[in-house]
Amino acid sequence: MLAASVLWGTTGTAATFAPAVGPLAIGAAAMGLGGLLQALLAAPQITDSVAGLRERRGTVLLGAASVAVYPLAFYSSMHLAGVAVGTVVSIGTAPLASALIERVVDGRRLTRRWLLAATLGLLGTVLLCVAEAAHATAATGRSSLSATLLGIGLGLVAAATYALYSWAAHRLITRRIPSRAAMGAVFGIGGLLLLPVLAITGAPLVASWPNAAVGAYMALVPMLVGYVLFGWGLAHVPASTATTLSLLEPAVAALLAVLVVGERLPAAGWAGIALVVTCLAVLTTPTPARRARNPVGHDSNRSPKTADAV
Repeated sequence: MLAASVLWGTTGTAATFAPAVGPLAIGAAAMGLGGLLQALLAAPQITDSVAGLRERRGTVLLGAASVAVYPLAFYSSMHLAGVAVGTVVSIGTAPLASALIERVVDGRRLTRRWLLAATLGLLGTVLLCVAEAAHATAATGRSSLSATLLGIGLGLVAAATYALYSWAAHRLITRRIPSRAAMGAVFGIGGLLLLPVLAITGAPLVASWPNAAVGAYMALVPMLVGYVLFGWGLAHVPASTATTLSLLEPAVAALLAVLVVGERLPAAGWAGIALVVTCLAVLTTPTPARRARNPVGHDSNRSPKTADAV
């Protein structure tokens, strides 16, 4: 999950190397082509799981629709609010949306550790947003503030759809659909839904080799490789944990925006990144296993099977 988050954190910076390509085209190319490639590579697993996928077609279609909306909202958010703010809002608020979905639909209880980690991550997200918005307003005035606010709103849409397709994929996997089949089906259908957008807006992608290289990188590395890793991670952790771990993405994106793109990050923004890193440390540090305490009078050498039977 953390490796996938690092790859995703490069997308906003990569998009700046194709300034003539609009955010809708970038999003449709990245997620659309990446999703179709996932489906192609997972074709044997999808074929073997057709019956199970049909039985759960509502979940598949919900996930696919979310996959189609997410990149359009995400890249538009970065275009309007900047790489750092767009990524931070889109990914930073996704854990709350994911936890809400799991709580309402699945009845899943949230652990104290997750609550602590999510609180730290959200505080870091808020600090980054406030710092970037204040900097944008001071630099360019009210018009930039309006664009930033619209970008934040689209980032919230991206967060909701990210949480939805993560939940849908995790639900399919926990219903005995193989990870590659679940991800391939959801992202493949989502990719098909994005093809019309790509056809309408994608002309600048083939207008020059640099633009085409950016599109190819986005589809092959963050989207294809990143989401293969993401699917494997969803088979081992709940969707709420997965989306919380992906809080590393906005920290990576903010750092790259400063180091590569030339965006400036105020002190509050750096404090926000520190809180996000702390959030990840809280969530991923293993807890020591508690040793079972035997009640007085019980035989400590009794086998677990016997103890369970008693």
